[in-house]
Amino acid sequence: MLARNMKEENKDIWFPSKKYGYGWGLPVTWQGWVVLLSYLLLIVGGSFTLTDSPQKTILFIILALTLTIIFVCICYKKGEKPKWRWGAKN
Repeated sequence: MLARNMKEENKDIWFPSKKYGYGWGLPVTWQGWVVLLSYLLLIVGGSFTLTDSPQKTILFIILALTLTIIFVCICYKKGEKPKWRWGAKN
């Protein structure tokens, strides 16, 4: 019963925790990949369109910060609980 609940709980995880360090690793579901690739495309697209003048550079910084906050919130909600890890538990 407990093992079944653990498997069902892990189905909702898009971003597993890293084996070493703090934070999340690469996505394990297609939804996680969509979120990651969307984040990267929006950052790269914004860097090409919003960095040709000082005013647009400020807009890009605001865009990048906003997208990063949203991305981290999604990782926090759909990922494993973040904590410091240093290899496999024995």
